[in-house]
Order: sequence, then structure tokens, then C-alpha cells
Amino acid sequence: MTLTATAHNHAAHQAHGGHGLGSASWGTAAKATLHCLTGCAIGMDIGTALLWGNIRTMILAITLAFTFGYSFTLFAVRRAGLDWKSAVKVALAADTVSIAVMELVNNGIIALTPGAMDAHLSDALFWTALLGGFAVAFVITTPVSKWMIGCGKGHAVVHAYH
Repeated sequence: MTLTATAHNHAAHQAHGGHGLGSASWGTAAKATLHCLTGCAIGMDIGTALLWGNIRTMILAITLAFTFGYSFTLFAVRRAGLDWKSAVKVALAADTVSIAVMELVNNGIIALTPGAMDAHLSDALFWTALLGGFAVAFVITTPVSKWMIGCGKGHAVVHAYH
């Protein structure tokens, strides 16, 4: 994709989507934030269901958060015509900060909630801590994503390609 085509696509996307430099929408920021949350939730559920220890479960959750976050972005920009190398660069630029913030906040809340790390899928404490952690992390991470998009970083990079 040429620079002119990229600039044109970005301008067209800003015109129809109402976001870009200085004007990121909350909906776009929320969608970007939800990508990694999906992977993290699946990882926490799998690790807990398999009765893995806390560290293994968190490693799985964090790994899947990054995998899901990057994958959603990677496939979107690949559909827009980017080669694999460029698509990987865009995904890394678009998602790394928001995923890291999301995982730090979410896992921190779960780790600091008394008994949550030892709770099982059948325990209300497991679900309360998990969902509470996701809610707080979402509330904190969505403005980070919105700010990054507004600065032309994060998912603003992705929007240049569709």
C-alpha cells in the first residue's frame, strides 16, 4: 500500500468513523480494549478449571490476552491488504500498551482480592473477582486506548488501513 493510498484511506476512515487524531470515539476505544479482555478471561477460566497454580494461570491469561489482542488486529489489517511483516508491526504498535495496562490492572486486582487466587469456577468469589477486575481494568484502560487513538497511536494505526 502506498503512502498516498494509506493517507487517503485514513482520511476516508476519519470521515465516516468520527475518530482519528484528536477525535477518538469511546466506542472504538472500548472495542480495542475488549480484544485483550476476551483472551484474558478465557485464560483465567482454563487455568482455574484445570486446577493450575496461580502463577501458571496468570501466565496463561496474560499470554492469551496478548494473543487475542494482537490476533484481532492482525487479521483486520491483513484483510486490508498488508503483508505479514507490516501487519505484525501494526498489531504490536496498536495493542501493546493497552493490553499491558489491562493485564496489570486486572491481574493486580485479582491477586489482591483475598481468597480470589484460590477460588474455583464454582465459587462466587472467583467470578466476582474476575468480573470486578475486568470492570475496573476496562474503565482504566479504555481512556488509555482513547488517548492513544487520539494521538495517532494504538488503534489509530490500525484505522489507517481500512
